[in-house]
Amino acid sequence: MKASLDHIATSHVGSLPRPDGLIAAYRAHEAGETTDESVLGQTLRSAVAEVVRHQRDIGIDIPGDGEFGKPMAQRVQYGSWWRYSWQRLGGLEFAGPSPFDTEPRRSRPGQVVLTSFGDRRDRSRFAAAYADPESGITTGPRAPAPVCVAPITYTGHDAIAADIANFKAAMQDAGIDEGFMSSVAPGSASRIANAYYKTEEELLYACADAMREEYKAIVDAGLILQLDDPAIAENWDMVNPEPTVEEYRKFSMIRVEALNHAIRGLPQDRIRFHLCWGSWHGPHMTDISMQDIVGVMLAINAHAYSFEAGNVRHEHEWKVWQDVKLPDDKLMLPGVVSHATNVVEHPDLVAERILRFANLVGRERVIASTDCGLGGRIHPDIAWAKLEALAQGAALASRQLWA
Repeated sequence: MKASLDHIATSHVGSLPRPDGLIAAYRAHEAGETTDESVLGQTLRSAVAEVVRHQRDIGIDIPGDGEFGKPMAQRVQYGSWWRYSWQRLGGLEFAGPSPFDTEPRRSRPGQVVLTSFGDRRDRSRFAAAYADPESGITTGPRAPAPVCVAPITYTGHDAIAADIANFKAAMQDAGIDEGFMSSVAPGSASRIANAYYKTEEELLYACADAMREEYKAIVDAGLILQLDDPAIAENWDMVNPEPTVEEYRKFSMIRVEALNHAIRGLPQDRIRFHLCWGSWHGPHMTDISMQDIVGVMLAINAHAYSFEAGNVRHEHEWKVWQDVKLPDDKLMLPGVVSHATNVVEHPDLVAERILRFANLVGRERVIASTDCGLGGRIHPDIAWAKLEALAQGAALASRQLWA
């Protein structure tokens, strides 16, 4: 994995705005208006080639494929980071309600149980705002969710092979030698209803074994694997009543152990991990603090850690790294531009954010990134302006750090 050897390298979290032509092609395919797979395939290949070129041209050193190969039925702009796995896992039936409409469950003392997405503590505290379509708060699509009814298997071999082929061809055309591809981690992939396995932990490890096939395909192709697992931090908001921090850490470490099981034997220097508190636009008043979760994150056997550091709820937490030591052989990708606001960060501010981390852990160990995926959360023009500000701010920081 590239380090920042002579300048602050730049990357992002994954999702980028889908072009109108790709959205139209997916919608036509989902609606059955076209059955010609080659039409969608060609549109996708062209879109991936263009998004890689665009990233290169504005100064993104380590690009991704924009997650263009991961559509979501009815809402292809966002939600794909997690729900795409539903189409790549066998043993599921779409017989359940939306994750927002499932019956809430309650924890007992000493026990941590996830409630429904619609029963988050943030949603309860700001119920009027979440119910107001004019509030600016966004949530995921209320689409039917799967239920596990048979052994979990991986069925996405053709899909991941196509994603890899499209991305590698685009990288070659653009003269890019390193790129990353994201994949959902078991802790998030397993947030589905279970009617087959005896325990939730059995379901978790079944997802880990299945998704390992996707992880291995990405690494074997010479790409950087980014593991997306907002659940490690985001689940905190989905536990009612609020647990103790120690109870939650214990609950989360089970998911970390399953993830480490899934990536066992894979080259650690080709793996990075993304942590966030959920990318929806909302108050996030019930987010767990970085200080309380950073040890859990560092227990993941990755070479680099991506995390939110640019939005107003978590920017102050750069100070955590004054007391927490980043292991000597690790890198970090702090978010220095945010998906949570339409305001485009000034390059001077981006540089300041980068310098905070570089001065704490060393300039070579910081890769400037985004808080979370930009696709679907802000207007495409704003998303690309933010990536330009990211590259400009990294250049400003580089001039100071390598003066």
